[in-house]
Amino acid sequence: MEHGETIVGAMVRFMGSSNPLSVRIEGFKLAQCLMLTEQGCSRLVSMCCEPIVEAIVCAINEWKLKEGKGANDQIPLMIEACRLAMITRWPGKHHLCFWKRGINKVLIDILMPNFVGKYPSYHTCPLEEQIAIARENLIDNLFLVLRPYAWDILGWLAIRCAEDFDPKFSENEAYFDILTVAACVAFEDIIGRGNQLCHDDVISTFRSESAVRVVLMMIFSSCKYISSKARSVLCEVLNPNGERYVKQLLYTLNSPSSGVNLGMPNLVHIVISLIGLTCFLALPHYQGFIVDGSKTLLYYMMGRSSESFCLPRSSYALHLKSNLPGRACCSFHSEEWEGKDVILFHNLWGLYVSIHHSSSKSKFSIVAVLQSENIRTELVNKLLDICKDTSYCGARWFASYVLTYFSYFGFPSALGVKIGKALNHEDYADIELILANGTSFCVHGVLLMVRCPLLLPPEKPFDGGTFDDSSVTNDSDNWHRKFRKEIRLSCHVNRLELEKLLEYVYSGYVQAEEDTVKRLKILARRCGLHQLSELLSRRIPEWATEIPSFDLKPALGQGRHKFWDIILESKATELSWTCSICSSSVPHMHVHRIILWASCDYLQALLQSGMQESQSQILKVPVSWEALVKLVCWFYSFELPEPPSGCLWSNMGTKEKLHQLELYVELSWLADFWLLEDIQDACFRIVDNGLSSARQLSVKILQMAANLSQWKLAEAAANHVAPSYRQLHESGEFDELDETLIEMVRAASVRLSQSRG
Repeated sequence: MEHGETIVGAMVRFMGSSNPLSVRIEGFKLAQCLMLTEQGCSRLVSMCCEPIVEAIVCAINEWKLKEGKGANDQIPLMIEACRLAMITRWPGKHHLCFWKRGINKVLIDILMPNFVGKYPSYHTCPLEEQIAIARENLIDNLFLVLRPYAWDILGWLAIRCAEDFDPKFSENEAYFDILTVAACVAFEDIIGRGNQLCHDDVISTFRSESAVRVVLMMIFSSCKYISSKARSVLCEVLNPNGERYVKQLLYTLNSPSSGVNLGMPNLVHIVISLIGLTCFLALPHYQGFIVDGSKTLLYYMMGRSSESFCLPRSSYALHLKSNLPGRACCSFHSEEWEGKDVILFHNLWGLYVSIHHSSSKSKFSIVAVLQSENIRTELVNKLLDICKDTSYCGARWFASYVLTYFSYFGFPSALGVKIGKALNHEDYADIELILANGTSFCVHGVLLMVRCPLLLPPEKPFDGGTFDDSSVTNDSDNWHRKFRKEIRLSCHVNRLELEKLLEYVYSGYVQAEEDTVKRLKILARRCGLHQLSELLSRRIPEWATEIPSFDLKPALGQGRHKFWDIILESKATELSWTCSICSSSVPHMHVHRIILWASCDYLQALLQSGMQESQSQILKVPVSWEALVKLVCWFYSFELPEPPSGCLWSNMGTKEKLHQLELYVELSWLADFWLLEDIQDACFRIVDNGLSSARQLSVKILQMAANLSQWKLAEAAANHVAPSYRQLHESGEFDELDETLIEMVRAASVRLSQSRG
């Protein structure tokens, strides 16, 4: 795909109507493969956006040219075209292309075939009559299998629209209104069936979720027209049964049996109930249920154990399951924004909506409930844990927004907790922020550089920690003579807001009371902290907005302000080594004392010990250069780089695989010495997984692990050797192992035999 124009052009031609049906289907499947990720979608859209969209729309719409059995023969092609149309989940210019190509009319034909021809003056009818007509025509089941695709495509298009977008820009301006009425009618039908959903056939229950979900996405669209239209039509559709439906939803979620040992249809019913309740709470007509809704959502979330949060949408949305042959083993697939548990996602979305849309009196009632029943602390801790779990995606956003009503703003992380302790540690501070009244804060330039660069002076370059040759070759106490740069701030900045801003910069989140929020929001906006400003404003994030990561690795790059003040030196290597910053010929990395001090308790004690190492600007680390790079990456991000996986690992030579695993055995030994349990656990997992697909390396890893006294790793390697114990023993493979290790393998072999009976 380096020069993909040729193959992409051919692929688009294959999807055209001049080709046999089977060829067109394969063309769409190839496009699905190439656009499986946001990156792949963006790349192909940049090459040929309009031809791809045109091929999709034409393929879906072609059934109207056929008659009888011919129309049914088109369904496999329509399914593949709809699957490709799911690229609407990714942002990009293809959204506008879909609107221009009349996707709204195409979706109407899927949901209600021949509707436009039968009702040419539909848009002139009163809304009540429009609702009745839509309800009658949605009964048509000609393309029932395509409906989940249609609802999802409409939902993605709606949620991705810009605030000022008007879907009525084309000559067919009434089509979107027809879709809105149809979606709201389908919503009311599904919610009205209530518990009967669980007794419908499984496929029907699963398909119902998409029809309810699209209304939620339309209501919370950034586009003012779509959002207001969906709300007004839904209110009219629900009248006069809306209050009964809300009580029914509350009853379902409050039921003792709603959270334990449920089958998939019941779990989907819970998802539908949560989506439905969220939609109701967003409508002004149902604000009287805010307090009851908040309590229900709160207790439902608190009543579920963390182990039960494991229901991804793809587990029941059958139309999302790929039918592509083969497997994608080394391609990165970004997770859906709903994350690994869609129930938690919608639970938190509903809780956010109920609190956000409540009146001051309702807010007081909700807070009073939390205080009187003494669950505030438990709730806050649970929400903070969700914010730290990177597998929750969108749920983390809504958890963080709920936390804003309890004075917490931001995203806690393990690294943030560590770095946050450095805020009041002045020993390695190289910047002094001075307020107009003379109050000052001593801070660390490296953290401002990465987390809030606008607080640094924009004028001449300042290299707080650049090394010269003498600082590398001499173990001097040059650090203690390092100057501290003064930065004077505007008189509009006061102490409390700056203190809170720095707390966010250092830890990733901050606690701030309501009387501080307004001024802190202004300061955050002026300092370029967009995510903090959005949280302080309590504005719902755009769909699929990425969580801001607490990642300090950019500080290792060649930035304008480097602030380096210490060198980590690995074991010497036979390879030649040159550095663009200093003249040292030993492999090394220029890093920051404050990051080492905060990230590693062992190094913190060492740097504060007063021993020779604490005064030196060079710290020798007894591992190889490649292992050192991985170690430093962990210090700056709390993420340990892993070896290649999938086919990249399978196609790697035995020697290279062994080298990769040896790095993690080496790191495990250092982590054991430096008390870095998280690194040691990660190394064990990586080595164990690697040996699962490369058992021939187990003997060598066993020997290396034993030499470094990494007995847990040695035991794991012995378990991988165990199935071949007899053959390896007879072949002489164990000749270099001592008796202790041979006995370890023999014991593992005996355990394996016993487990197999």
